[in-house]
Amino acid sequence: MERYLGIDVGGNHVKTGIVDKDGEIQDFKSFETAELRKNGRFVENLLDRIVYRLINHKGINKIGIGLPGTITKDRSTPIEITAIPEINGVKLQEAFQKRFPDMDIFLENDANAAALGELHFAKKTIPGTYGFITLGTGIGSAAVIDRRIFTGGDGNGLELGHIPSRNDKTLEQNIGKQGIINLIGQRLDEYSGPTLISREEPISATKTVLAANSGDEFARKVFFEVGEILGEGLVSFVRIMDIKTIIIGGGLSAAYQFIEPGIKKQLQYYLTPYYLKAIDIRLASLGNDAGLLGAASLCFD
Repeated sequence: MERYLGIDVGGNHVKTGIVDKDGEIQDFKSFETAELRKNGRFVENLLDRIVYRLINHKGINKIGIGLPGTITKDRSTPIEITAIPEINGVKLQEAFQKRFPDMDIFLENDANAAALGELHFAKKTIPGTYGFITLGTGIGSAAVIDRRIFTGGDGNGLELGHIPSRNDKTLEQNIGKQGIINLIGQRLDEYSGPTLISREEPISATKTVLAANSGDEFARKVFFEVGEILGEGLVSFVRIMDIKTIIIGGGLSAAYQFIEPGIKKQLQYYLTPYYLKAIDIRLASLGNDAGLLGAASLCFD
């Protein structure tokens, strides 16, 4: 069976693994991004690691790479990778091609790659057209239309996290990881009732999820508000893209049962029956493997 090398580049870690067409990951290895960035030689250090990764996998002839930011329309060069700015403008595909001249190299935005991974590896059947949203440190988004990634006019369309949102902020500033922590702190200052959330310890989104699971009214209200904010963004997404299936992934999806009511409230208020009769919001199925499987799935197209 043909196998591929998937590389999921993140701000904290770069995950690599050998993936077959059934989505089985073999020889998984994660590297700290900070370690690879030493001496400003991220690309060279990564290439050195990959050479060693492939010594025992002679049959690999395709490499897929997911990047956390914008890339050129021809999918060859990073433009703005906030977490690793030193690779902006570096001809990454060419650098890999020089080191691995017999291989095909594919680059893509990480959210786009993860969306494509759902298409190929989801545990449940999904339609050929859907939106994909990741809720985590940032807000990632993508769309698959007729089984193809939508890239927009110049290759970097559908950055939902950067659309205007409440409080003169972007959606990501409001409900990315830090935005949610800020929201919890603000609402905690305003709240006088009992809560499991400590006012003496640093605020944690994870602890707030645990509190919501334990029935904490304050925690559930916060996530309802998060759902409202996300719902407003999804209304824009649905109206502009005319896509009615939305798949939600990322770390915050663990709180989805508490976020969902706020989403539904906004969808019911703003959308017409044309959309509402077909709207389908579901959780992603690939979990922590989404980025790596998505990167490998770039080799399929």
